[in-house]
Amino acid sequence: MATIGLDKLFYAKITEDESGNETYAAPSQLAKAISADLSVELAEATLYADDGASEIVKEFKSGTLSLGVDDIGPTVASDLTGSEIDANGVVISTSEDGGEPVAIGFRAKKSNGKYKYFWLYKVKFGIPATALATKGDSITFNTPTIEGTILRRNKEDAKGNHPWKAEATEGDPKVTAATIDGWYKEVYEPSYAATEPAE
Repeated sequence: MATIGLDKLFYAKITEDESGNETYAAPSQLAKAISADLSVELAEATLYADDGASEIVKEFKSGTLSLGVDDIGPTVASDLTGSEIDANGVVISTSEDGGEPVAIGFRAKKSNGKYKYFWLYKVKFGIPATALATKGDSITFNTPTIEGTILRRNKEDAKGNHPWKAEATEGDPKVTAATIDGWYKEVYEPSYAATEPAE
């Protein structure tokens, strides 16, 4: 079903242990969302045998997230890009800046009034792009865009995989109300039902 809206853009800071496994802080609002463009790059390999393709493997390699937002405040800029806030509250960006990855959560409204919820588990952002223009005969809004690289997380899920995205659709009979209600309270962790032993 088509989506007709985008809102509730949140981020969660990441702490990594000695093994590189991620722990997520409580989510905070990033900004008011204008747009989110997500593209994915796959690693692909084809095994040829008997004069034809025998096996094809496609795996997530990385992705790009481009966010259009209304504003990026100083705290968010510092958390996402590694810039510093000086004693006067001024954001200082240096050539040595390199922010730590964060988790990004948002939701998209569908045409039936329900929402599709997302968490991207590990996104490393660059410096926000800003377009400025003088005021002319009509009012034009200029808003920042920030682009990040989506990575798989190091921490394995219960199946031994490395997730990069979680996605839930409100109204899906398999998605519980508790899952939706808790979406922004903490970064969603995969939960798999215990498998029944074979008879």
